[in-house]
Amino acid sequence: MTESERLDGGETTQVRDASRLASSDWWVYRGTGRPIHDLELTDILPPPPPWRDFDGGPLPESDDPPRDDHDVARRLGSEHSQSAQRTGPAELDMINAALYLRRPLLVTGRPGTGKSTLAYRLAAELQLGRVLRWPITSRTTLNSGLYHYDAIGRIQAASARFASRGERASPAPEPEPPIGEFLRLGVLGTAFLPRRVPRVLLIDELDKSEADLPNDLLSIFEDGEFRVPELERIRNHTPEATVFTDDPGETASVVGGRIRCHAFPIVIITSNGEREFPPAFLRRCLQLEMPDPDPEQLAAMVVAHLHDSEDNRRKLGAGLQSELIEQFVRRSASGDDRLPSGKLLDAMYLATSGAYRGDVTWERLVDALWQRLSAVQ
Repeated sequence: MTESERLDGGETTQVRDASRLASSDWWVYRGTGRPIHDLELTDILPPPPPWRDFDGGPLPESDDPPRDDHDVARRLGSEHSQSAQRTGPAELDMINAALYLRRPLLVTGRPGTGKSTLAYRLAAELQLGRVLRWPITSRTTLNSGLYHYDAIGRIQAASARFASRGERASPAPEPEPPIGEFLRLGVLGTAFLPRRVPRVLLIDELDKSEADLPNDLLSIFEDGEFRVPELERIRNHTPEATVFTDDPGETASVVGGRIRCHAFPIVIITSNGEREFPPAFLRRCLQLEMPDPDPEQLAAMVVAHLHDSEDNRRKLGAGLQSELIEQFVRRSASGDDRLPSGKLLDAMYLATSGAYRGDVTWERLVDALWQRLSAVQ
């Protein structure tokens, strides 16, 4: 069995041209949407370059990341249909280069081209568990992504314990509340916890941030570590603290107030191309421009999300599906701002839900759904 067949579960992946087949031998991520079973990423991914090798610890006893199958299904559609979504060889080359080099991947493109979805496809295919998504706004700071310390909550808890001791006839000494109960790692901080297998970190729409955030990220991208001053100050009498993470119900141990990754996370940074980033930031990233989806890719997306049942396949016949896709492509091509692909899914879902009548009412509804983004006030 060839390496290609082994990674694809014994099934030969369909390819569009000879160039894709010739360049696929070194790919770890293949864009099929099918999970690689019975293999871990560390088994098939070469060691990092010496300048991107990190030695953080201690490593957890259980290294299995939390699962989030519902979020993956919501983003990607049904697992049995994901393989229909084709990925171009140029895109696969750049994604795998980022995996090999342990570098962040800056993904740019117009809204609706699948930039954010890429992170979920990576996590699903490489079996890397829940995606850590950090949505960026104009108020986002580096520290908000690293951790949050509730100092006021800790003072209130200590005051409440002191007051309860004062009400007793013979107060027994009680320890102060552990600092870890009031410290929670953010999405970025959780991604850099030491693990044998990397987590997938999605930094979504970085172009919405303040001007300083891209430069603020340079240090953690280069060094793979950050420090928590609140824990460093107490490291002499509390060398190890257990803190909450961004994963629901999960905790992690922090030694000496320092968090350093062992496996550099798979960082996907999305941008709508609304601003330019500093040269120093761009030097630390690989860059990928996502093309607009073609009719074949749009059809595959519809199949993945809506063809989960025989009832939907009956309601959304090939004729109506092709008609709506062609109409969607024509409208997108007629203006400067292309319609997001999610708008096509909205129309398809309404069609399968009984709204389609093939008359002027349906045309009016589609016009309202597919209005230009620039026309929305």
